[in-house]
Amino acid sequence: MLDIGPIHRREYEIDIGRTRGESRPGRTPAGDSRKKTPSSRASAGNSRKPAAGKQAAKAVEPVIIAQAPGRIHFLGEHGDPFAGLYLSAAIDRWMKVAVSARKDSSLRFYAANLGERKRTTLINLKYKREDRWANYIKAVIPLFIELGYPVKGLNFTVSGDIPQQIGLASSSAIEVAAAVALRGFFRAKISDRELVKRLAAAHVSFFEENPNLADYLIGLSARNDQLLIVDESSLSVTKIKSPFSRCKFILMDSRVPRLGVDTELAARRDELKAGLEMLSQGREGASFREFATMDIMDSMGNLPEEIRRRSLHVVQEIRRVLDAGDYLQRADLPGFSRLIFHSHESLRDLYEVSCPETDWMVKRAQETIGVLGARMTGQGFGGCTYTIIKNEAVKGYRERLDDYERIFGFRPGIYEVKIATGSRIVPE
Repeated sequence: MLDIGPIHRREYEIDIGRTRGESRPGRTPAGDSRKKTPSSRASAGNSRKPAAGKQAAKAVEPVIIAQAPGRIHFLGEHGDPFAGLYLSAAIDRWMKVAVSARKDSSLRFYAANLGERKRTTLINLKYKREDRWANYIKAVIPLFIELGYPVKGLNFTVSGDIPQQIGLASSSAIEVAAAVALRGFFRAKISDRELVKRLAAAHVSFFEENPNLADYLIGLSARNDQLLIVDESSLSVTKIKSPFSRCKFILMDSRVPRLGVDTELAARRDELKAGLEMLSQGREGASFREFATMDIMDSMGNLPEEIRRRSLHVVQEIRRVLDAGDYLQRADLPGFSRLIFHSHESLRDLYEVSCPETDWMVKRAQETIGVLGARMTGQGFGGCTYTIIKNEAVKGYRERLDDYERIFGFRPGIYEVKIATGSRIVPE
């Protein structure tokens, strides 16, 4: 990942010079036609550099940098807003956000990986489609205004190495990193739990859509070598020591074009809503969790077929999350492995959000000795799979993946990751 501290300073030293009407060292200001001798140019350059450097360094002090991790959902996706129970972990891929004060009232944003700049002001702090990545920082700023902190002009720089658009929560990581950086910048006395609640409210207000609370909880609560059972309804996180110390986690981006995903997922949510209303007889505040501890197959037999299959997936997935916690605490890896493979089969056959490419990846994993589990993760219809595999089996498994390009026509992205800790302030 890019060394964001020096990049932030360099970017805003140049920017401060421009806002003050200063030229870069060695350049003649626009409109200045005076000719300079070599000695006068040298003299001017020597006299200007210390002053500009001193002003700029003062302008970007202090710089606070925070990082937040990406995450894997091992189990539990696709039940929101009617389930909200996950087995997850943070991964050692990060988004970093640096923040410093400005002398004016502007808000400036710089994406170091992209070389892109965005800007706005506090008065015009609103969602803009063209601002893309900067929107996730902009959404967090009102949180601290509402808390009463003196928010004025700010510089932000963001960088990261979380793979994009494959369901690893890179956008949520930007929000969490920005919130933690601003909490450190203002020395705000706000707990992680309160920060989650306020982040969620800020997201709803800015984007006019509900966030995934689990992403915030994981980003703030994760610890090294721990898997997490995340409960969105109670905002609780149960930590379980990972039994996979001799394993690797391999993520595979199928690189499948993901067209029409939002429409398909909206249809699934509508079907879940209809199924829950039928099962609960329209009772307000009902949840699929109420049915996860009982045999409701007879009741589901009365539901229309597609609604029945979607609802059955969610109820069984809730059970799998609860059972997975028991298996992990007992270090029962064969039992855990069966749950993971059954979950993928359910996503394929009942919820129908898989695709031939991700099914192929999971099938190859299932056929490989030393694999303890594999499943699609993320929204589906392409995207990413994960594989938990013993260290000694990695080489042979990766060789089996060579056939993917021959069969499907494009090469998958392959990433080895570790379970990681949550967000924190990092030194420059």
